[in-house]
Amino acid sequence: MPRKEYTSLPTNYPVCEHNDCPMATNCLHQIAHAIMLKNEEYLRLINPTRCTKDTSCAYYRSNSPMLYARGFTNFQRRMFPDQYRRFMEICVGEWGRNPYFERRRGARLIPISEQKFILEVLKIVGVTEEMQFDSYEQAINWYD
Repeated sequence: MPRKEYTSLPTNYPVCEHNDCPMATNCLHQIAHAIMLKNEEYLRLINPTRCTKDTSCAYYRSNSPMLYARGFTNFQRRMFPDQYRRFMEICVGEWGRNPYFERRRGARLIPISEQKFILEVLKIVGVTEEMQFDSYEQAINWYD
């Protein structure tokens, strides 16, 4: 993957020092280690004794971009008022008011797990037609 893909490297991202791990070439913690070793004075290191150096490693994060959704402002126009009110209540109960509106207007990327949650809530409130998010984009998933 081109180096430009890692411009979103979070500050103080935990790194792994096991460059001999078979998963190292695709693991964000190892890739971040190589980048931060050159640029940073201090590193936040994952305890080396906790890494398993195989596919079962709890700290492994794939460097493959994920498909995120951005915004769902069009949902309200396609729902009955009572459906939307209930939809919003459930989502606000899950994330809180401000985070709900950040997701709704597209200020916050929506990962696949939250996309599934939103689509499930649509079914719960009785929406039968298929809804699409405002837009989709690929981004690196640093934490999930």
